[in-house]
Amino acid sequence: METHRAALLFLLFLPTFFHAGNAMAAGVRQAKWRRELPTYSGSGLYETRYFTQTLDHFNFNPQSYAKFQQRYLVNDTHWGGKGSPIFVYTGNEGGIELFAKNTGFMFEIAPSFKALLVFIEHRYYGESIPFGGEDVAYSNASTLGYLSSTQAIADFATLIIDLKKNLTSEDSPVVAFGGSYGGMLAAWFRLKYPHVVLGALASSAPLLQFDDLVSPYTFYNIITNDFRSESESCYRTIKSSWKELDDTLSRPGGPKKLAKAFKTCSDEVSDLPQWIGEALIYGAMTDYPTVSDFLTPLPAYPVKQMCKAIDNPTSGNDTFARLYGAMNIYYNYTGKAACFDIDADSLDDTVGMDGWSWQSCTEMILPTEGRSEESMFPANKYNYDDDAGFCESYYGVAPRPHWITTEFGGHDIRRVLKRFGSNIIFFNGLRDPWSGGGVLKSLNPSLIAMVIPQGAHHVDLRYSTKEDPVWLQNVRRKEINIIAGWIDQYYADSKL
Repeated sequence: METHRAALLFLLFLPTFFHAGNAMAAGVRQAKWRRELPTYSGSGLYETRYFTQTLDHFNFNPQSYAKFQQRYLVNDTHWGGKGSPIFVYTGNEGGIELFAKNTGFMFEIAPSFKALLVFIEHRYYGESIPFGGEDVAYSNASTLGYLSSTQAIADFATLIIDLKKNLTSEDSPVVAFGGSYGGMLAAWFRLKYPHVVLGALASSAPLLQFDDLVSPYTFYNIITNDFRSESESCYRTIKSSWKELDDTLSRPGGPKKLAKAFKTCSDEVSDLPQWIGEALIYGAMTDYPTVSDFLTPLPAYPVKQMCKAIDNPTSGNDTFARLYGAMNIYYNYTGKAACFDIDADSLDDTVGMDGWSWQSCTEMILPTEGRSEESMFPANKYNYDDDAGFCESYYGVAPRPHWITTEFGGHDIRRVLKRFGSNIIFFNGLRDPWSGGGVLKSLNPSLIAMVIPQGAHHVDLRYSTKEDPVWLQNVRRKEINIIAGWIDQYYADSKL
């Protein structure tokens, strides 16, 4: 098994892929929850606006005066006007529509709070590209150097301050929401700009996945446990399959055999193990208790369904037939695919792979690539030097693995934040492999950890459905009540 470097997709957060051989007030408690999965018509859900943003918030060289157009989405359907709350989604590593359309929680609670909804696109993603477009913005380290979490959070603060001024609503309380990388940004936004943002809901935010705070083996251990908890034989079939895939790829006629077994659209299947690995990783991350279409259409509890397919007795001892059944659950739940295009079945075009690759080579150093002998994936000893070498050769930059904990903290987080941090909810579902780097214990009465064994990646932020389990309904009620308390206290303090 040979590992290779690919961008860590943080939206969703995907760790380095591998392949074998070639290889986030009063009255509020009565919020009316949406009962069906939403359908998106594009227009109507939000209005698209643009803000002339500063390229560099922290220096005063000629480049610092450069500007770019930052996109943000607004829904003011239920806004109460001057002084009413503003709910802000802190954008992830991709076009902002994907996150607006999959953060139904904000839309559902807005009426009770009479809140304005604002979804801000992260610089260098979607349409918010400096330097006139990707060709220049992504061309070298000099232009990519303005892509960082600190610049992004400063963007959020600048835009929100200007927006409140234009609305003549400077006294409106602001609450940040975010999932995954967006959840990290929401928490950091509250910590760094408490005068701008009142509180934050940081969902599935691996704030501690840095600087040796979490074992690099944790991520894959959680995925392994997800599948193994469903079926021991499912776990063992996956674990033993990689060598068989390797061996078949290396034999004459092997690729053609695999193409037939997995019904691929082409006989070029050198990336097949990576394609299978993506489905297993994303299946675990999005192991939601209801039907979803966040990354791809999936049934409720996809891990369970994938294991049922692998354990299907009609497949006999044919490992590839078993794996094909699981891939058909993940990549073809709708049943519309006549064949699998393993190059096209990727998130590369949906999210900002190029931008995230830069971020993961500079400051977002999240060790996840370790895989133990018990892992259902091929064992791999984590080696930071492998990542650093790729970054230096590809971008000509050396990663800064200690910068995030220097800028935002992380070490001794309970002792440090206990004294000054406030108004952050940390949600983590333990079936989410990124939960290993999450804040899993409350730090003080207003830094609250909500840890749910059955939860997956920022499941709390999704639209509610009538099939939601009781535990998920309770999580959202608690979050609503906490946020309502922050806002009530804000208004009470404003009268002092």
